[in-house]
Amino acid sequence: MPHHQPLVSQQKLWKTFLVFLLPLIATNILQNLSGTINTIFVGQMMGVKAIAAVAVFFPILFCLLAFVIGLSSGATVLVGQAWGAQNIEKVRYVVGSTLFMTLTGGSMIALLGVLFAKHILLALGTAPDVMHLSLPFVQWMMAGSPLLFIYIIYTSILRGVGDSTTPLIASGMTILIGVLVTPVLIAGYFGFPKMGIIAPAIATAVGYLAVLVFLAMYLNKKDHPLKPDRHLLSHIRHHPELSRIILRLSIPTGVQMVTTSVAGLVIVGLVNRYGSHATAAYGAVNQVLNYIQFPALSISIAASIFAAQAIGAGKSDLLNKVTRTALGMNIVITGGLVALAYLFSKYLMALFITDPTVVVLGQQLLFIVLWSILFFGASAIFASIMRASGTVTLPMLINIAAILLIEVPCAYLFSRWWGLQGIWYAYALAFVILCIMQGLYYQFVWKKKTVTALI
Repeated sequence: MPHHQPLVSQQKLWKTFLVFLLPLIATNILQNLSGTINTIFVGQMMGVKAIAAVAVFFPILFCLLAFVIGLSSGATVLVGQAWGAQNIEKVRYVVGSTLFMTLTGGSMIALLGVLFAKHILLALGTAPDVMHLSLPFVQWMMAGSPLLFIYIIYTSILRGVGDSTTPLIASGMTILIGVLVTPVLIAGYFGFPKMGIIAPAIATAVGYLAVLVFLAMYLNKKDHPLKPDRHLLSHIRHHPELSRIILRLSIPTGVQMVTTSVAGLVIVGLVNRYGSHATAAYGAVNQVLNYIQFPALSISIAASIFAAQAIGAGKSDLLNKVTRTALGMNIVITGGLVALAYLFSKYLMALFITDPTVVVLGQQLLFIVLWSILFFGASAIFASIMRASGTVTLPMLINIAAILLIEVPCAYLFSRWWGLQGIWYAYALAFVILCIMQGLYYQFVWKKKTVTALI
C-alpha cells in the first residue's frame, strides 16, 4: 500500500472497495469463530456448569465492547479524515488521544470489574451452583480487558488508514494462540499447572498481549505510518479538544449497541415463553443471521472509512459514489449470502440443532426474516456515510426508535396474533422501516448539508 494515499483517490472505486472489504469480512468472521471455539473447549473439557459460568460473562462483555467499539468508531472517522488530508501528524494526534482514553478508561473498568465482580454477578442473577466458577473467570477476564481494548482500538485505527490486511493477520494469530493455549491450560498438559475455568481467560490475555507485541514489531519493520515508535508514543496524552470530538462521535454508537442488546434480552424473554425448542431454534437462527450480518456490517464500516477519507481529502463530491458502491456491494454480497441461506437452510439449521422438529421450526423462522437483512445492510450504510461527516445523533435516534417503537412492541403484538413466527415478522418490519427512515434522512436532510472535515 503506498504511503499517504487515500483509498478514494483511485479510479476503480468498486475494485479498491472490494480489496479492502474482503479482509474486513474475514476478520469479523474469525472473531466470531474464536468465541465459538472457546465455548467448545470449555464445554467438551469441563462440562455444562462451566459453559453456564462462562456464558454469564457475555452481557458484561457486551457493555465493555459497547464502550470500546464506540470509541473505535469515533477514532476511525477522524483518522480517516486526517489520512484523507494526508496529514500524518494529525493522524498521530488522534491515535495518541484515543489510546490515552482507552488506557485510562480501560484500566478503571478493569479495576472496578475485578473489585465488584461478585456484586455484578449477583445482580445478573447468576445461579449459586456456578458462582464459584463464574467469579474467578469474570475477574480474570476483567483484569485482562485493557489488552483487548487496545487491540480493538489499534486494529480499527489501522483500517482507518486503509490497511485491512494487518488486522486480519492479527485476528488469525489471536485465534491460533487461543486454540493452542486454552486446552493446554485447562487440562495442564506439558507440565503446566491445571488452571480449569480461568484457563480461557488467561489464554485470551496471553493471545492479545502476544499479538500487540507482534503488531509493534511488524509495523516498525514495515515502516508503517502508524508504527508505535517514540514519536507516536509521545502523543499518548490528554488532548482536550480531540477527546471531545472523539467522544461526540463515539457515545451514540455505544448507546445504540446497548439499546440493541437490551432489546435482544427482551425478545429472548418473549421467545423463552414458547419453551426450550423455540429457544434452541432462536439460537440457531441467530447464529446464521450473524454470519450474514457480518458482511453487511463490514460493507458499512468500509463505506464509513472511504467516506471519511474522501471528506478529509476535500472530495465530498465522491460521497455519492461511495454510497452507490457500498449499496451495490450490499445487494451482491449480502444478497448472494441470503440466497444461499434460503437454498441450504435445512443444512444450516442442522449444524446447530439435532432435533428434526426444531430444524423445521428454525427453517420457518429463517424464511421469515432472511430477506430483510438486505434492508438492515442498506440502513447501516446510510448511517455510516453520515457518521463519516460527523452526523451521528439523528441516525442513532432513528435506529433506537426502530428498536423501541417498532421491533419490541411489534414482537409483543405479533406474537399474540401469530405466535412464535410473529416475533420474526417484527424483526423484518423493523429492518425495513429503519432502512426507509435512514434513507429518507440521508436523501432529504443530510445531503443538503455542507460537508467539512472535523479536524
